[in-house]
Amino acid sequence: MKMSKQVPLNALRVFEAAARLSSFTRAGEELGMTQTAVSYQIKVLEENVGEPLFLRRPRQVALTEAGDRLAPKVSEAFALLGEALATVRETAEGTLIIASTHTFASKWLAPHLGSFQLKHPAIAVRLETTSHIADFTRETMDVAIRWGDGKWPGLVCHRLMSLQFAPMLSPKLAASIGGVHEPADLLRLPIFDPGDPWWAQWFEAAGVADAKLDRLPRNQFGTQTIEAEAAIAGHGVAILNPEFYADDLALGRLYQPFELTCNDGKAYWLAYQENRRGTPRIRAFRNWIMGELPTGTIV
Repeated sequence: MKMSKQVPLNALRVFEAAARLSSFTRAGEELGMTQTAVSYQIKVLEENVGEPLFLRRPRQVALTEAGDRLAPKVSEAFALLGEALATVRETAEGTLIIASTHTFASKWLAPHLGSFQLKHPAIAVRLETTSHIADFTRETMDVAIRWGDGKWPGLVCHRLMSLQFAPMLSPKLAASIGGVHEPADLLRLPIFDPGDPWWAQWFEAAGVADAKLDRLPRNQFGTQTIEAEAAIAGHGVAILNPEFYADDLALGRLYQPFELTCNDGKAYWLAYQENRRGTPRIRAFRNWIMGELPTGTIV
């Protein structure tokens, strides 16, 4: 079976410009190429076709019969490609894909997204929540909300907010042991998740030198949101951000027995790829969220 020749797309692009402008020089100016480079690409295409496409005359060029047959087909093909790209670009520009942690998505982003959409009605939003660090090389997304130190190679990162944290539980659970009067009382109850560094930091700040957290059952639920629901249901004590759960505290669904809060120096960050910093929908979202959350926000 005879193998088909590879289509020289770059040479076809140069041919289309030269045929349309009837000039190698003007084609080069349009494409940012030298006249020599244009001549070379035309030669490559002529060798691929097997016959001349241009008549070289002093100070001008003209299409041969073969070139005259080829030119409208090439122009039509590039027009179709342009239309296809425009369609994809229009769709892409209209949908912003956000990957976020469950907690930030439910406690801050979802309640505020209406403001963004009012300002940018042409941009549709798709919010995807994840319990792992979203990977731009393997997942489809425009921006990600990450928790950490903001040091991720290849990404532009903007600090959004850091969190204070403190133990919370249901009033009923607290009453089941006669009340929580001192930090050590919390160790008499199930802890979500005793392996979380926040617990060790909080107990140390509260003056409990050796909480022996490593001896407790590893009750893990993956996200602050689920741990909060388990705490509200009376199944244990969660370490949470008071601002995120202000309504539950006000309604008595959760109880914060101590005013002491801590901060581990980490934060939520807006992250996106460096080579996409100029993408209109990413720029629009960045400007909006940075306006809603001034750098250094602590909740």
